[in-house]
Order: sequence, then structure tokens, then C-alpha cells
Amino acid sequence: MKRHRVIAIDGPAGSGKSSTAKHLAEKIGFIYMDTGAMYRSVALAAVKKGIDTNDQDAVGKIADLIEIDMIPDDDGYKFLLNKEDVSMAIREPLIDRLSSLVSSYKVVREKMVDLQRRFALKGDVVAEGRDMGTVVFPHADLKIFLVADLETRAIRRCRQMENSGIQISLDEQVASLSSRDLFDSSRTHSPLKKADDAVEIDTTDMSLNGQVEKVFQLALDKLGLE
Repeated sequence: MKRHRVIAIDGPAGSGKSSTAKHLAEKIGFIYMDTGAMYRSVALAAVKKGIDTNDQDAVGKIADLIEIDMIPDDDGYKFLLNKEDVSMAIREPLIDRLSSLVSSYKVVREKMVDLQRRFALKGDVVAEGRDMGTVVFPHADLKIFLVADLETRAIRRCRQMENSGIQISLDEQVASLSSRDLFDSSRTHSPLKKADDAVEIDTTDMSLNGQVEKVFQLALDKLGLE
């Protein structure tokens, strides 16, 4: 069986990985995989069912039962949870916070990693998340680790939420990201960290086009794309 090519892009929230991955995938004709949306979908499913997200076993059962799909549309991608469009709902601040918690559960990560690997069987992919290059796709053809300073990342997240009709202050976002950075990098299962063979790119002073072009050039060299 042919092994499809994988570009893995990791980094903390607000570093630009989602936008970069999405635009890169469109540019080179790969499938885009937003793994963060998968964990958000698990968190949303738990909330919808009235399940305490501190209950690992209950959340694990939810993760095993739900159906998650990503389908392209005119605005990029829609995210479906049990056939329902939850593209907006998974971006709510509450779900954002809870997704970090549920993604730390071993049983949830195992189920999502399996889903992500099966998704990659569909074709060449650009996968973004926090453990793509270290756990999910350790043999990825190209590994990227994006970073940016905290305030820049907070500003980006505020703008992203405003575009979705969600208002949050910069101070609140700085505090939220700082807390999430600590939690994600220190969790027991699949912590956020740079793979030894990943290329680190600081996006603090880079435009989105600049980020995409930088990774595109690396892909050209590494994968021999035309």
C-alpha cells in the first residue's frame, strides 16, 4: 500500500499553525487536518450530554461514540459532530478551555490519534496540532514547529474570535493562553513539544502569507513538490 505524504505542523495556540496548515494544504493540493477541532468536538459532545469533563471515563466513552467529519466548503472547512455543523460552536471560549482538558486524557488521545491516522490514509495531508510530529506522525516527511511571543498570539486569537462574533479582552486572552501553554506542555500524555527533527519557525513578525511561503519552500526542498 502506498504511504501518503505527511507534513506535520505543531505549536502552541495562536502561533499560526491552523491558518498556515490550511493555506499550505490548498496551495499544494494536500488534505488539511485540523486535529484541534477533533478535541474541541469531544469537549462539545460532553457538554451537550451534560457530562462532567473532569470524569475521564465518561469523556472517553463519549469520544468512542461520536462521529467527527471535516468537509470542504466555500469558507474552507466545516466540522461536523454526528452530522451536525459545529464549526462555530467548537470555537466558543468554554469549549476552547475544555478541549485542553479533555485532550490530556490518555483514552481520548488514543481514540483521536487512531482517527487521525485513519484520516491520513485518504491521501497526502497537512496535519496541525500539538503532537503531530512527536506522536501521531513520528515519520512525517516534514515537521514544522511554529512559535510566537505570547502577546502576538493573544492578539491573533482575539481577532479570530471577533471574526466569529465572540468578544474577549486581550488581558483575558493572554491569561488563557499562558495557562494553556503551561498545561499543554506539562501534561503526562503527549505534551506539547518540538520534535527533534522539526524545523522551528518564529512567526511573531511574519504575515500569514510569509508563514505559508516559508513552509512551502521547505516542502519544495524536502518533498520535491513542483
